[in-house]
Amino acid sequence: MFKKIIFVLLGLLLMSNFSYASKRILVDISKQRAYAIENGKVVFSGRVSTGKPGHRTPTGYFRVLRKDINHVSSKYPEPNGGAKMHYMLGVTNSGIAMHLGYVPNYPASHGCIRMENGFAQRMFYWANVGTPIRIVGSASIGDYTVRSASSIARGSIQHTSLFRTLFNRDSNSYSDRRKRKAQKVQKRKRISHKRREHRYKEYAKR
Repeated sequence: MFKKIIFVLLGLLLMSNFSYASKRILVDISKQRAYAIENGKVVFSGRVSTGKPGHRTPTGYFRVLRKDINHVSSKYPEPNGGAKMHYMLGVTNSGIAMHLGYVPNYPASHGCIRMENGFAQRMFYWANVGTPIRIVGSASIGDYTVRSASSIARGSIQHTSLFRTLFNRDSNSYSDRRKRKAQKVQKRKRISHKRREHRYKEYAKR
């Protein structure tokens, strides 16, 4: 009986870890927007405000380190802290986090990723501790198949290849390979065209 309970608990743990692994957060600094991605689809998105000049939000790969619905900053405002950061998702050990806050149409934070009201709550309850986060300076909208403006509002944007394009460290090299391949095809076409022209000229001289 005890062994059966252990097996059930292990099974539930593995299932929960698998479900967490299907979730990803993408923060696009250039567009001041964050996306909640699950099973290769953007399920919802919202406006954010990232770090202003002098307080740049770090880019790269992170994970949700902790969650705190009523977090109070120990750093800002300096030197003693006290700023309220409700619906906080910890991103780094140095204090960078995603949280509810003022969201103008430009970067305005001290490095954190502020989320607007409504979006912050939804992201807080959707994400789990351990959910991967990718913060980028820019992201290609061409990676998505945008079906309609209404579908974007519903968060039903289809992604052509989530793990290869958004969360694969080799995504840039993949894009470069595609460009080089297209350039080679164009070069072969130009060479072939020049060869045909040369043959026609030689034939006309006869």
